[in-house]
Amino acid sequence: MRANPDGSSVRVKDVARVELGAQDYSIAARIDGQPAAAIAIRLAPSANALDTAKAVKAKMTELAKFFPKGVDWLVPYDTSKFVEISISEVVKTLAEAMLLVFLVIYLFLGNLRATFIPAIVVPVALVGGLVGLYTIGYSINTLTLFAMVLAVGIVVDDAIVVVENVERIMTEEGLAPREATRKAMDQIFGAIIAITLVLCSVFIPMTFFGGSVGAIYRQFAVTLIMTILFSVLMALSLTPALCATLLRNSPGHEMVPTKGLLGWFNRFFTRTTQRYKSGVGGVLKRTGRYLMLYAGLLGVVGWLFVHLPTSFLPDEDQGYFISVIQLPPGATRERSQEVLSEVEQFYLKQPEVAHVIGVLGFSFFGRGQNAATAFVRLKEWNERPSPDNSASSLVKRANMALFRIKQAMIFAVNVPPIPELAAIGGFDFRLQDRSGQGREKLLEARNMALGIASKHPALMGVRPEGQEPGPQLQIDIDRLKARALGIDIADLNETLQSALGVAYINDFVRQGRILRVQMQAEASNRTTPEQIMRIPVRNAQGGMVPLSEIATPRWVVDLPKLDRFNGLPSMKIAGGPALGRSSGEALAAMEEVASKLPPGFGFEWSGTSSEERLSGSQAPFLFGLSVIAVFLCLAALYESWSIPVAVILVVPIGILGALTAVTLRGLPNDVYFKVGLIVIIGLAAKNAILIIQFARDLQDKGHDLADATLEACRLRFRPILMTSIAFVLGVLPLAISTGAGANGRHAIGTGVMGGMIAATVLAVFFVPVFYVVVRRIFPGHARKTAAHEESQHE
Repeated sequence: MRANPDGSSVRVKDVARVELGAQDYSIAARIDGQPAAAIAIRLAPSANALDTAKAVKAKMTELAKFFPKGVDWLVPYDTSKFVEISISEVVKTLAEAMLLVFLVIYLFLGNLRATFIPAIVVPVALVGGLVGLYTIGYSINTLTLFAMVLAVGIVVDDAIVVVENVERIMTEEGLAPREATRKAMDQIFGAIIAITLVLCSVFIPMTFFGGSVGAIYRQFAVTLIMTILFSVLMALSLTPALCATLLRNSPGHEMVPTKGLLGWFNRFFTRTTQRYKSGVGGVLKRTGRYLMLYAGLLGVVGWLFVHLPTSFLPDEDQGYFISVIQLPPGATRERSQEVLSEVEQFYLKQPEVAHVIGVLGFSFFGRGQNAATAFVRLKEWNERPSPDNSASSLVKRANMALFRIKQAMIFAVNVPPIPELAAIGGFDFRLQDRSGQGREKLLEARNMALGIASKHPALMGVRPEGQEPGPQLQIDIDRLKARALGIDIADLNETLQSALGVAYINDFVRQGRILRVQMQAEASNRTTPEQIMRIPVRNAQGGMVPLSEIATPRWVVDLPKLDRFNGLPSMKIAGGPALGRSSGEALAAMEEVASKLPPGFGFEWSGTSSEERLSGSQAPFLFGLSVIAVFLCLAALYESWSIPVAVILVVPIGILGALTAVTLRGLPNDVYFKVGLIVIIGLAAKNAILIIQFARDLQDKGHDLADATLEACRLRFRPILMTSIAFVLGVLPLAISTGAGANGRHAIGTGVMGGMIAATVLAVFFVPVFYVVVRRIFPGHARKTAAHEESQHE
């Protein structure tokens, strides 16, 4: 912000700290190349970014009335803008998803009254989910809205299953709406409960994971669970009531259109259903062959999983990026300012750039007169729709252009997906001295690692982070002479601290705020070794002794700060993946580099890199828990250990579709993709339940195993296609979206969409095979068979 440097009257709730750059004369702020007084505002823990940004702007508008003439304020750097635009984009996607879903329902049912029922029920279920989120203290954010988009396709399933079954009974049996609704609910009550239990059990394990990855999982899981629970409540109460009230079966009224486009579609679908039933009949005669094909598909799933690149979260165009500028040690402030000005002028000439905020004397590598940072704020996303105008594209162009500036090391880097985990994007590699070989050997190992990494094809922009060794004035204290002169070492340290550093004195209250008093010697009294040696030190007798009496100065070249990580001497190396490579490949490449270093040196990951490794290690455990939860729920529901096996066997087919989709699109295996896989586990099981539930009921009524399976496939073919196509079109806007946060939407939408297509196209043929094979091996409980025989005799 460009404003009056005296910001003490700015009081806004949820602001953790207000830092006045103008009051630290070692740091200078510039906006678009012009000097400015900068106010940096940090968010308080648990505060809402959008609310805080609005409150700050409102307060600045109020204070602007009292500014001196010619002084104005500006917000050139606002990270909350990305959050706001991302939320609006997801809301737009949500509306598009709902529209597409209702068009699919109308196409299949051909009845406006029947279409109105899901159109009423789905928003009610979503609102119920929002009420649940509000009750437990969650907010509307990008993650919960992602989950809402997925929930549209899931929530509409229950309404479609009820409406389709009521409409089918009215058409085939000629019953009135009320009687048809009663019979339909008797038939599908168990399937709805089973589907709800399966979907909830899939997401419940996600709520128990910790860390930042666990926070992402919980946002999705809790939102989906809340919405699904309200959806089943609507399916068992509101939807049947609407069916009995809105649907009609009066004489002369066509339940299914026979003319026009809808009539042609219904005739085509009837023929397709008969062909599907015949195809399933042929498949059931060759179950062994299809089980071998299934085994081959499992091998493909394993191969795709192994070869799919890994990542943490997709890099996003957040509307800004950062350029870090580091000059050689000992470079003057004037040289740094010249380089910063050259960088600012380059960015201001780019058509995508709105503002450039330059900070002299500070960088994420450390403070000093040889450091600077440029925050580059881009124009709105709708003003630069082309991929060539994105943040990542400009970062690449900037690195190529600014590399020609030989006076400094300049890196343009995109910001990380989660800013709280790291200051800048890329990996965070900590090289450690684990054998006590010393800083010089550690520096040699770091330089060796940089040399190897610069030649690795999977890495780009690998660089040391931190300040390089530079000239320092070392003061050697003659402790014996100091003791002889009555100078206490503690007093000497306090004197040097207050003269060369900063000494805390006390606090005082000004305008209701507690401010700190700090003491530091004037810069003019400590600019040369001779001036420093004249600093007086008080001895035990109260006399003043010049520092030159007990100290000898000498120039050395050394590191300005000594980094340690987890208690060990360390040096930080940062970088990113090469073009076309994922962050997971970059981490693997750096681990390969570390294996070539001399013995005694190790490494650890920190920041987003540590979270990426953690999310990868958690994924198999998460998938296993979800599958086990589904299996146990089905076992309890069906009172059988065999029938759940037929349901679980369809899950790899959905995973195959998800893996194929992201592979063809060149996307990595990241956290969003893992969330999508969990969704696919539940949805694939749902399609299997719709067939198996009816087949089991028909078999219990005395039908032959094969006949019961074929009839169940015929009866459930339309609702399976309806719900699956509705879900696929519901997530289609995620997979093809543009604008702020589009990469995250692509990551989750593509995998879920591909998985659902495979779980529909392939599973409708494989589910009958699994059920028939399992029931032949485990025919069922003897008590149930006897009960069925007794009912037949009656």
